[in-house]
Amino acid sequence: MIADDVTEQKQLDSEVQQVQKLQSIGQLAAGIAHEINTPIQYVGDNVRFLQDSFNDLAEVISDSRKLLDEAGKGKVEPVSVAQLEERIEEVDLDYLHEEIPAAISQSLEGIDRVAKIVRAMKEFSHPGAEEKSLTDINKAIESTAIVTRNVWKYHAELEMDLDPGMPEVLCFPGPFNEVILNIIVNAAHAITEKLGESSTEKGVIRITSRAEGDWAVVRISDSGTGIPEAAQAHVFEPFFTTKEVGHGTGQGLSLSHRIIVDNHAGELNFETRAGEGTTFIVRLPLSSDAS
Repeated sequence: MIADDVTEQKQLDSEVQQVQKLQSIGQLAAGIAHEINTPIQYVGDNVRFLQDSFNDLAEVISDSRKLLDEAGKGKVEPVSVAQLEERIEEVDLDYLHEEIPAAISQSLEGIDRVAKIVRAMKEFSHPGAEEKSLTDINKAIESTAIVTRNVWKYHAELEMDLDPGMPEVLCFPGPFNEVILNIIVNAAHAITEKLGESSTEKGVIRITSRAEGDWAVVRISDSGTGIPEAAQAHVFEPFFTTKEVGHGTGQGLSLSHRIIVDNHAGELNFETRAGEGTTFIVRLPLSSDAS
């Protein structure tokens, strides 16, 4: 019976985490749509430009062929030469020679950008595995940063210094992503609260990963408001939040703490200074026998 209760509780926790993650994605959906729409728009503009340019070049080619045919017959009509010169001037070949490669390059960049966002969303939103798996947490951090970009890009620069030698970590990938998302979103909100919604100034969110002894350590720092002293003891309590109504449920950090501490035998702590910012520190065991 005890084993059944434990299994049922684990399943319930997994379902709660998945619901919380999907809620987070729902809240980010408009921003993600914007992130995808922007490159799609300029890809569309570039394709229309290329279509028009192709039509212009097709006319130049047609006139050139006509002139070549006449040259092959040994009789070039002056009107044909004049027509080709006029056509070349109309389409501005020098301009097309410069702009067509740029349009192609920009379009490829836009397609790559959309593909990157879609891959990140796929990795982030995939249902969590029932078993732990060896995970590239650097890649997970990068994907989550992409998913949350529309939350932080207006008020913060996001810097990453990820340990290239970080070994894969045995963890639940989906829940780990959720933890990183919650902390990044909180960091963005703290900076916005400090600077103001209309400010053009930007703060900094900095994410580092390091292998330190038997631990994989992720630090997420922000230059936001910091956590008031009176609130520090309650940060990981369910439904506790210092945000305005509508800006947080108070579940994110509580769930994150449970994921890291209970599900991964890890640690989730923070360091903060009022008015200067906060650093959340995630520690996951590197040993394969972590439970």
